[in-house]
Amino acid sequence: MSEVKVNKISPRTACGTVTLGDSGDTFTIPAGATITNNGTAAGFGATGAASWDTTVKTSSPFTAVSGVGYFVNTTSGPISVNLPAGTAGDVVAIKDYANTFDTNNVTLVVNGSDKIGGLNINGTLSTEGLAVTLVFVDATKGWLVTDNGTQDTAPTAEYVTATGGTPTTSPCGDYKIHTFTGPGTFCVSNAGNPAGSNLVDYLVVAGGGGSPTTSPSPDYNYASGGAAGGGFRESPGTASGSYSVSPLGAAPAVSLPVSVQGYTITVGGGGTAGAPGSSIGGSGFPSTFSSIVSAGGGRSGAGGSGVGTPANANGATGGSGGGGGGGFCGAAGNTPSVSPPQGQPGGDGSSGGNTAGGGGGGATVGGGNACGSPGSPTGGSGGNGATTSITGSSVVYAGGGGGGSSYTGTSAPQLPASTAGSAGTGGGAAGKLTGTANSGTINTGGGAGGTGAYCSPNNGGLGGSGIVVIRYKFQN
Repeated sequence: MSEVKVNKISPRTACGTVTLGDSGDTFTIPAGATITNNGTAAGFGATGAASWDTTVKTSSPFTAVSGVGYFVNTTSGPISVNLPAGTAGDVVAIKDYANTFDTNNVTLVVNGSDKIGGLNINGTLSTEGLAVTLVFVDATKGWLVTDNGTQDTAPTAEYVTATGGTPTTSPCGDYKIHTFTGPGTFCVSNAGNPAGSNLVDYLVVAGGGGSPTTSPSPDYNYASGGAAGGGFRESPGTASGSYSVSPLGAAPAVSLPVSVQGYTITVGGGGTAGAPGSSIGGSGFPSTFSSIVSAGGGRSGAGGSGVGTPANANGATGGSGGGGGGGFCGAAGNTPSVSPPQGQPGGDGSSGGNTAGGGGGGATVGGGNACGSPGSPTGGSGGNGATTSITGSSVVYAGGGGGGSSYTGTSAPQLPASTAGSAGTGGGAAGKLTGTANSGTINTGGGAGGTGAYCSPNNGGLGGSGIVVIRYKFQN
């Protein structure tokens, strides 16, 4: 055995490589000896400990390097840590620098198909003062927590916690349902995580449209159209399944992730009713939750009874379109356009004198056209709304109103009255021959019905107000 004593070993060329021994050789470090690393040590395998980076991390996200520990300060907000691609023996350590992990969490973001504790989900560090060391074991378990932590620390299954509206619990007991019939705030105090659930389902229905006043002309009666149901938007139910969603909850509609904050809820009012001296009614008002906005249902048209311009006589666009007054056209639905569509178009009024109005569009079915010969037409039926059981019961929302009907004369019937349009399911109102028009049902987004113009002015009807429902899983 020989001994070499030197103060330094350097490569022959600048920035070269020095190789110690050959494959299969063994180098022994005797007891009491110390090897000090002031650079980067790679390929030595895990020791269960990490070299600590003493530059405190305050920005998000940052990417961790195997073999390094980090002091993380979440005083200013949550921080995401991107874990490296795991190789057996890799080590990463995290320490709560300011004891704020309980207020602002650290999210451990897995790399690709890597796992944390056998689950391919991100982990959450939410314990004040926590210090953990993660060691990558294999593809089955991925990163496991050692030293000063438990497996429950990353990840913990958490669920949404919130207040606001009228809360109820689903029949199965695992889902919370918050119903808003007026304005309010959906306050999220815990956003949950993918290990439990961090998504919510929603139903957002806008206010239905109102219908106008009708007035007999010297020679003819023109009935008003039925008003439209409010815009209807729904998620697919993936966040809180076990209930039936409407066809309008199909892709590309998605359940929404939430964060800790207050979400302002707007519940749209129904459209105004036309009154003497103000012949046209009003369209419904929008309802909102987070990024979801449902447009109010379009008002119906007043027909050709001296209301001024075709702009008043035609239906108005909206979540669904209003039906046209006698002799005029229904309007387009799904305005502004979203996918899946939030509503359908209104129907046209019949042509000629003494005519009936078209039906208002509903969430899933368009308003019917008035039909029949001049003098004895039939008002268009209101379009049907959409059915959902998000509240725990099967309910139909956003139906259109039926078109109004008329007699053939202005002072006394000369021929039998025409037939008024039927109501669309989902809170829409039926059409009438005479008298004040029927109003849509409150908190359904139903459209008002139309009415005729026999003998004297007849007032329009009110649209039904909307509704917002939020549903989420709160326990397993």
